[in-house]
Amino acid sequence: MAITEDVLSLFRQEIPGYLENWKEVPLRLDSDLFDYPRDDLKDALDKFQREFNVSLEGVDWSLYFPWEYTPLLKRWFTLKREEVEASRIPLTVRMFAESAAVGKWLFG
Repeated sequence: MAITEDVLSLFRQEIPGYLENWKEVPLRLDSDLFDYPRDDLKDALDKFQREFNVSLEGVDWSLYFPWEYTPLLKRWFTLKREEVEASRIPLTVRMFAESAAVGKWLFG
């Protein structure tokens, strides 16, 4: 369980919580990282790879961020963002914690 807490702590350091009813709600294990700023997420991913020695090079990011990986012409002319985003898989801190425990990315 310690590795789970270590991963959660790392992500909390890099990605701030959000405000709800004027109180900060910290990042949780099952928080969807899609909803947080991409710059903060990139920093967290870089630090995660260094500290837990888990390579994210083979990750199919289009599963988690499909709109960003849809060809530009297709986005302009045929698709609606909501339709594309409806097919995405949530990306959570728990996924990173489970991967850190075995030393490799386990999802997609």
